[in-house]
Amino acid sequence: MQLFAEGGFDATTVAGIAGRAGVTERTFFRHFADKREVLFAGEAHLEAVFVDAIAGAPAGTSLTDRLVAALDAGGGVLQDARGREFARARNEIITANEQLQERELLKLAKLSRAVTGALTARGVADVSARLAGDVVVSVFRTAFARWIAPGEARDLTELQREGLAMIGDLVRVPGTS
Repeated sequence: MQLFAEGGFDATTVAGIAGRAGVTERTFFRHFADKREVLFAGEAHLEAVFVDAIAGAPAGTSLTDRLVAALDAGGGVLQDARGREFARARNEIITANEQLQERELLKLAKLSRAVTGALTARGVADVSARLAGDVVVSVFRTAFARWIAPGEARDLTELQREGLAMIGDLVRVPGTS
């Protein structure tokens, strides 16, 4: 991360990363397919946390409560893993590189599909599950951007819950409860 921040993503080499980490390039490639994957190494774990929270929700749990559980679990892991400063640094590197931005969007699309699959496995209708998967990612992405913003001190899970409540307000039809 320091190398990417110091010299930029494109100028950073695998040899430089391996050297800074005190390993050989061969060892690097045992863990990562390429240097991009250093920035996305936790993707599968984060996805599993979201899915496991949905799968582990008690029978009869509302769809909204399943989404809250997934967001709370994912947000909790993300902020506990390396913290806000690491997330800010990672985001700056990704924001500065179009290919990394595309990779980040693919990661989020994959997360949406995983949430959708977990919900359908729990008996949620396909269309509802797809919409819910997209809502979870939208709330997560928006809350994450707010969480890493300068001056923001609130917890990521708090920001996610606030975002989910905003979605509820946006879609509430006048005259209904």
